[in-house]
Amino acid sequence: MLSIQQAEIMLSLQAAMNSKVDPDWIAAKYPYLRAVVIEGAEAIEHHGWKWWKKQDKDLAQLQMELIDIWHFVLSEILLDQAGDESKSLDRLLQMLATAHQQAEISFDSQTYALEQLDLISKLELLIALSASRRIELAVFASIMKDSEMDWTNLYCQYVGKNVLNFFRQDNGYKEGSYQKMWRGREDNEYLVDIMAELDPGDLEYQVKVYSALAQHYPG
Repeated sequence: MLSIQQAEIMLSLQAAMNSKVDPDWIAAKYPYLRAVVIEGAEAIEHHGWKWWKKQDKDLAQLQMELIDIWHFVLSEILLDQAGDESKSLDRLLQMLATAHQQAEISFDSQTYALEQLDLISKLELLIALSASRRIELAVFASIMKDSEMDWTNLYCQYVGKNVLNFFRQDNGYKEGSYQKMWRGREDNEYLVDIMAELDPGDLEYQVKVYSALAQHYPG
């Protein structure tokens, strides 16, 4: 389970990222759960779903899509509380406590036992719930478990991806000049390599991730 401090840090980082993208993000009321729908579909792509051809699951990139989903879940919680980080923290902790005890999800006149669903079915359920503007952290937590992630791992990867998002914005992402492909690989892939080489407990972890990204960036 996330610690209170980890939850507080992530909400603060997300609020800062949202403000970086648009200082008026609260008034703009962006559809963050729509973004979860798209990221969920991309997670399915990294898992592999085509029955007519051989596909290998890319676990690292699947996990990275979950980190992207978490960014938008946090954003939706913050938006629901008008950007108030203290109220958002209380809401997030309440939702996590509920999720810990929840084994079934009711949706569209059906009840889904999470332990009976495979990973792709859980991702489909997450997509459907998000399209209906619902956040069910029990589904997300179950997906994490099937993707070999725990909350500590989520926290570490979230911080790394948050740094990448700041790097993207600093290098023209919003304006359209940022290069997402670096010598034939996505920037996400470079981030995975960089995080594997660094200690997330290092007090300069964020600075070192940013510096390493800058060294690799072709722009």
